[in-house]
Amino acid sequence: METSTILMLATAMAVLGFFLVIAFALLRIDPLLEAIGGRGDSYLAKLRLGLRAIERETSHLPVAVPRINNGLGDLAGGLMTVDATLGKAYSSLVAQEGAPQ
Repeated sequence: METSTILMLATAMAVLGFFLVIAFALLRIDPLLEAIGGRGDSYLAKLRLGLRAIERETSHLPVAVPRINNGLGDLAGGLMTVDATLGKAYSSLVAQEGAPQ
């Protein structure tokens, strides 16, 4: 037999062995996976219920967030005006302190 034929057969045997190991491992962990997510009282089922509850509680956010962002933008503009006014008042007070009486 040629070297390339031997290498191809060795590769095919290695791939077959790899898949057998994977199948054996999956058969061994199947009971553990069944305990995690197979029954209604499993951790996966509880997690799914919790995620569904979060999804329901937060379902209104996509509608409300643009309005909240607009309101916060208006609030930021108002606070900038207050900041400018207080800055002018502070400057006036500092100038008044330095003025002779």
